[in-house]
Amino acid sequence: MTAAPLGKLLPAEFERIIAPHLGAARPEALVGPRPGADCAIVKLSAGRVMALTSDPLSVIPCLGFAASARLACHLLASDLWTSGIPPAYATVSFNLPPHMTDHELAEYAQAMGDEFKRLEVAIVGGHTGRYPGCDYSIIGAATLVGVGDEGRYVTPSMAAAGDRIIVTKGCAVEATAIAAHLMPERMVSALEGAGTARAEAEAVLASSRASLERVSVVAECRVALRVGVRDRGVSGLHDATEGGVLGGLLELAKASGTDLRIERGRIPLSPAARAACRAWGDIDPYWTLSGGTLIAAVRPAHAPTVLAALASEGIAAAEVGEAMPGGGTLWLTEPDGAIKKIGAPEPDPYWAAYDRAGREGWT
Repeated sequence: MTAAPLGKLLPAEFERIIAPHLGAARPEALVGPRPGADCAIVKLSAGRVMALTSDPLSVIPCLGFAASARLACHLLASDLWTSGIPPAYATVSFNLPPHMTDHELAEYAQAMGDEFKRLEVAIVGGHTGRYPGCDYSIIGAATLVGVGDEGRYVTPSMAAAGDRIIVTKGCAVEATAIAAHLMPERMVSALEGAGTARAEAEAVLASSRASLERVSVVAECRVALRVGVRDRGVSGLHDATEGGVLGGLLELAKASGTDLRIERGRIPLSPAARAACRAWGDIDPYWTLSGGTLIAAVRPAHAPTVLAALASEGIAAAEVGEAMPGGGTLWLTEPDGAIKKIGAPEPDPYWAAYDRAGREGWT
């Protein structure tokens, strides 16, 4: 029997295994589980909705317990902010490995509490225990909740033909930051192999290690949403995360029922990301873990304003293409002018590379 690929289920597997078993159908559930939707939306009363998202909690040993907790908080908050509704409440379930000490748990819990406080999120419930069979890197899960005005939420299904597609930061943001912590020697070697001088390679490594703080789309969501939502600005937001930038773009196309025409050459790809993906074993930076990359669909008249607003806050962003009438296909124009039709995602190569790095002791 072939082992199932690591990471989140591909959309076809989700539709076959999970989607038929979603419990009761309730009319107040406005947005439920679907590819490309980072959040659920539930109608509470006239004019008020609740946004919810859930994600694993991780410990990445090379980052340490405190940094892992802060990263987990921002991955959750990033997903909820893509709804346009600020997060307010969290429930946290820790399913801990028996070897995780009280001191390590306290360090993780304190960092999580401090970061959620900065994000204006209250932890209101959950569960904590140690159980056999549990281990790093997944030590539980959390759910984040926000409440807001019905007219303020957005979801990728609201993107429409003609919308401009904006990408912040670039490819493989999270994979690059983790590589810089897990295997700095391999990353420096990859940079030198691409012709970078040693001193410059070490500077790039230091910058990449510091970029862990950028594995979040909270800041750019806040900026973009201030321009306006739906026909007044942003029509859909999506955090790239697993599956990378191309996977996120394809999910946006599927969720909105449009085709996306994207130019690969416009998608930012830094030398650090190229080197990190070589260090991971030559994985594809366009398809790999990129938490911290926001994909935004914006009504055409408002795209320049969104780009200017992001630039004013020091957030790198690029317009990479547009939505067209269609049915969920990504049309990728290569630098040589060739056009590639993408209708199904590729598996994210990150988790297999991370597993191999751990087993082989990459540095």
